[in-house]
Amino acid sequence: MRLDLITIIVDDYDRAIRYFTEALGFDLVEDSPSRTNDGRPKRWVVVRPPGAETGILLARADGERQTAAIGAQSAGRVGFFLRVDDFDAAYERMTAAGVEFVTEPRAEPYGRVAVFRDIAGNRWDLLGPAG
Repeated sequence: MRLDLITIIVDDYDRAIRYFTEALGFDLVEDSPSRTNDGRPKRWVVVRPPGAETGILLARADGERQTAAIGAQSAGRVGFFLRVDDFDAAYERMTAAGVEFVTEPRAEPYGRVAVFRDIAGNRWDLLGPAG
């Protein structure tokens, strides 16, 4: 058993793809035409960090309820965690790419951490090794 995908609700597929691939360095794994449960066209868009097994399904909001959830999937808490081997390099690359960090890097017992917001407004921890 493994966790295959998680969903992040976004307002625009192409802007989200650019953010995740260019700013965060993820791979675009799939971008295929698909249909909603009631037959309307949509896209099946999956990104994931290089070498990772678990991916993110970028789902364009469909309707008022989903639109209201953009950026609030974890009710303002950090809901996503991106672990990197070289914290300083990742932080510098992401900052240069325009990623919005809402905290400065700090040391915690579990490693180095800085909180950032994704393109939808969801909060993430960028995590690196302690030390």
